[in-house]
Amino acid sequence: MRKIEHIGIAVKDLTAANDNYTKLFNEKPYKQERVESEGVSTSFFMIGDSKIELLEATSQDSAIARYIEKRGEGIHHIAYDVQDIVTERERLVSEGFQAIGEIKNGADNKLVCFFHPKSANGVLVELCQERSE
Repeated sequence: MRKIEHIGIAVKDLTAANDNYTKLFNEKPYKQERVESEGVSTSFFMIGDSKIELLEATSQDSAIARYIEKRGEGIHHIAYDVQDIVTERERLVSEGFQAIGEIKNGADNKLVCFFHPKSANGVLVELCQERSE
């Protein structure tokens, strides 16, 4: 793993959260997109070398909707940048981390995969690799 790629924050209302975080950072999000496969709309803020991703559910059966229903708004995951997502996923599985699903296309031009919070002391872990197109 090379660095923390971003911190994902689950929000109920993306428009209101964008306004709030724009005030906090004194910057508007640099990117907004919808990820149909995950049932979310996202916004990204760049703070120095760090990113914050806001996630709003677009479907009641999405992971973000379930998360907010159980825990309310807040930090949802920490994403780590990796050079080779396939190799890193295999390494973590061999170390006993519980993968959630397969590698797939995610937001912000990334390949992503997730590991269950039970594997990482209660934190949902996301691996990200820049997608080459």
